[in-house]
Amino acid sequence: MTEIPVLEIGGTHVSAAVIDTSTWRPVRPATRRPLQADGSREEFLAAVAGAAAHAAPERPATWGVAMPDPFDYARGIALFAGVGKFDALYGLDVGAAFARRLGAGHRFAFLNDADAFTLGEWAHGAGAGAGRCAGLTLGTGVGSGWVVDGRIVAEGPGVPPGGRAHRLSVDGVPLEDVMSRRAILAAHRASGGAPSADVADVAEACRAGDAAATAVLRTAVSALGTALGPCVRRFGADVLVVGGSMAGSWDLFEPWFREAAPGLPPVRPAADPEGAALTGAALHALASA
Repeated sequence: MTEIPVLEIGGTHVSAAVIDTSTWRPVRPATRRPLQADGSREEFLAAVAGAAAHAAPERPATWGVAMPDPFDYARGIALFAGVGKFDALYGLDVGAAFARRLGAGHRFAFLNDADAFTLGEWAHGAGAGAGRCAGLTLGTGVGSGWVVDGRIVAEGPGVPPGGRAHRLSVDGVPLEDVMSRRAILAAHRASGGAPSADVADVAEACRAGDAAATAVLRTAVSALGTALGPCVRRFGADVLVVGGSMAGSWDLFEPWFREAAPGLPPVRPAADPEGAALTGAALHALASA
């Protein structure tokens, strides 16, 4: 049995676990700590180190670390600027900073969080057994991952620039200006919705028959299908796996998505929405060790 320490860093949290490669499951429940997207470097590093302490092995190891964009994954350098999160980290050698906290000798293999999610679902989830697995994460924005025979790819037929769906456009408009948390909430407020509402509230209003909320969500999800559908078809995906905080409303979204993106392969909600990125990070660390 091989045990691999892993971290998954999101816009609002950090999770740490030790993954058992014989089962691709955590040895014990993951530790989750809140992160302040607008916090200082010190606050960020203290929160990550606090979570990581629960997963740190006795001897130096290679950690898998799932991180959001923009980030230089090969060098471990934070490039967050003007994206509403972690601006204080810009230019920081995150790997070196983690090593100072966790001990000399530890190495860190970074990968994109949507890639980690897709890889984890391919290995032990809704994409298991698929030769070509596409992943879609719907949270504050739109993330995507593309896996061929267990390998993350960032180019090739159907794959968006750099493998990133958020770089796609619809009718000349960036996709995330239509389909993202900020875009949905802005459209909802413009239609008379409550300023305090979040996406889950908009979805609840839609379920209750609110025509304005329904129109807002349908417009956003249709744009997603229009942009992503051709990519998934050209990629030749055997399955498309959907996760992220908005995936809880996928039963609402899927008919609009499919209407805008006909001819898709099976579309499945994530089997392990909380742990897939941790599994994917472990796979990446194992390949990088």
